[in-house]
Amino acid sequence: MDKFKTVLNIFQKQQATFSFGAVALLTAGGEQIFSTVVFRCPCSSMNFTYGNVFLTVPALVLLLLGYILSNKTWKLFTGACTNNSKVCRKEKLCSFIKVITQITLNAVVAPASWIAVALLNGSYYECAMTGFNSTSYKKQVCVGKSEVCLKDLHKLPCGKSSMSPSDSEDVLLIIRAQSQMLGWLVITSIAALALLLSCVARCRSPVSYLQLMFWRAYTKSENDLFESATNEHAKKLAERNLSSFFELKQPTPIVTPDNKAWEKVSGLYKFSNTDHYYSILHKYVETCKDVNRVSVKSESGGFGNPSVLSFVDDGKAMF
Repeated sequence: MDKFKTVLNIFQKQQATFSFGAVALLTAGGEQIFSTVVFRCPCSSMNFTYGNVFLTVPALVLLLLGYILSNKTWKLFTGACTNNSKVCRKEKLCSFIKVITQITLNAVVAPASWIAVALLNGSYYECAMTGFNSTSYKKQVCVGKSEVCLKDLHKLPCGKSSMSPSDSEDVLLIIRAQSQMLGWLVITSIAALALLLSCVARCRSPVSYLQLMFWRAYTKSENDLFESATNEHAKKLAERNLSSFFELKQPTPIVTPDNKAWEKVSGLYKFSNTDHYYSILHKYVETCKDVNRVSVKSESGGFGNPSVLSFVDDGKAMF
């Protein structure tokens, strides 16, 4: 049991690393299945286009999914068009670019893994480069071979070339070697870039290592509790409204933050050495004078916060 707890603690501390590793492994597995089941090189003039599409388009799709599935993306862009102060101010614009960079670095894990594994596998690159319409490249891979190699290069992935089996295998080995070298270069470049960016980020950290650990623990706890509290409060409000509607009775008072409060806790936050707040919500709770507000009685005799859902009534709801 103690060993299990030790492993669990290690996993919790390195959760981000394990998450990136899981994404990379899932992407690698998907690429292997994709190349085996779906990919079929046409062995024609379409080789170059077909191979490059399979190499790059899935990576682009994975990158877009990375943006779509990131909560930071929607927190950043929601309301940005209607509230220019979110991005137009210089300090806000810098924070905006910083968050976009963080989202991109997280989203690029899956597409980079796809490209690296695809290059190591060599199937897509082999198909693409056998259809590459470059005389100099063809002469390079067909060095020491007959003229048939230049003519039938695009047929090699399908085994339909009139070249001898040994010559065909030699040419394909050269192309696969190029693909695998590129794959290792991609992996090395990504690892070096990740190390460099991590070093830069740690060097520019406004807090010490131990305080950074506390900050991350706080942020995770706040996000988990905020999501739980949001669901619970929304459920209570919905139950109250349905009960009032069907039972034809006055609603019981439920205090809900107004639009301005939601706006204040939804913005970008940059740590300051003078404030020592760990999130925008932490800053709002510590500095806002309206936190202890109470429900006000409406004109109809019920209780509620009149500005809670005013954006629905005036037709300004955003979906």
